[in-house]
Amino acid sequence: MVTTTPHLTLKDFLALPEEDIAYELVNGQAIPKMSPKFRHSRTQKKLLFLLEAWAIDRGFVQPDWAVTLKRNGTDWVPVPDLLYVSFDRLSADWDEDSPCPIAPELAVEIVSPGQSFGAIAEKTIAYLAAGVLRVWVVDPRDRSLTVFAADAMPKVYRNEEIIADSQFPELSLKTEEIFQ
Repeated sequence: MVTTTPHLTLKDFLALPEEDIAYELVNGQAIPKMSPKFRHSRTQKKLLFLLEAWAIDRGFVQPDWAVTLKRNGTDWVPVPDLLYVSFDRLSADWDEDSPCPIAPELAVEIVSPGQSFGAIAEKTIAYLAAGVLRVWVVDPRDRSLTVFAADAMPKVYRNEEIIADSQFPELSLKTEEIFQ
């Protein structure tokens, strides 16, 4: 359901009834998130397990958790496939049933069939502009992971390449682990 309301405020969006479909707030509209298929779900699950093992005492790793951000000066509520927010940014005892209230260190988007590169690139740029430190775009068909950061060129990882980033101390993943 795309709303017919000309412009939803953040408050209006958050007050919408919960449904089985996840929605993102984009330009004042509730836009349904694409329903994941097998490869997408499998990749999300594997990444969740890998990141959760690393983040256990560092922060929250959550699948499909909405986050309140700003995009071009307006409220934006994307629902990344995974996000990581450290306990430095969001206290370990935070327990509200609401969207993540701050920009996470990491947003992960998994490419689904039918998604355009342009749409994913636009969303990635918006995440970085909103204060997300890293965006991982994972392509299960290509078996690749691309890391985007505001201060660096994108870096593509494949096969046995090790994903390591000073932003995430002691996290070291082989790209192939994600797709096993």
